[in-house]
Amino acid sequence: MKNENKIKLFLVDDDALFLKSLEIEFTQHADFTIETYATGELCVAHLSHNPDVIILDYQLDGIDKTAMNGIETLDKIKAINFDIPVVMLSSQDKIEVAINCMHHKAFDYVVKSETAFMRLQKIITAIFQYKKMEKELSWYMDRM
Repeated sequence: MKNENKIKLFLVDDDALFLKSLEIEFTQHADFTIETYATGELCVAHLSHNPDVIILDYQLDGIDKTAMNGIETLDKIKAINFDIPVVMLSSQDKIEVAINCMHHKAFDYVVKSETAFMRLQKIITAIFQYKKMEKELSWYMDRM
């Protein structure tokens, strides 16, 4: 498959080990173009690479305590390109955190766990099914 046909995925996490394990999982189980970033600032700086989906850590302060957190990064992403689906990741299993992410227009929220990768795969599939339905609806509405 040509590179331009692949889904471009940004993985953003300050936990290098978790970030690498996610990258390996996505590389082994799906045909993605993957870019990884350890900070929200780096992610935002590379939005011109046009990711199809961004998987973004909630905390993001492990490397630099003054770095943007996940919510600040999410807000910047949405201000630059509202249409990029962003899935938030966190080790926090708190409903308040998930609700906060959704209020900031995250597509979904996933708790870091042994099932996180499977959930992320399902969410990415859902994102593209939703986009396909949106396109079909738009095509249909244009003909009415």
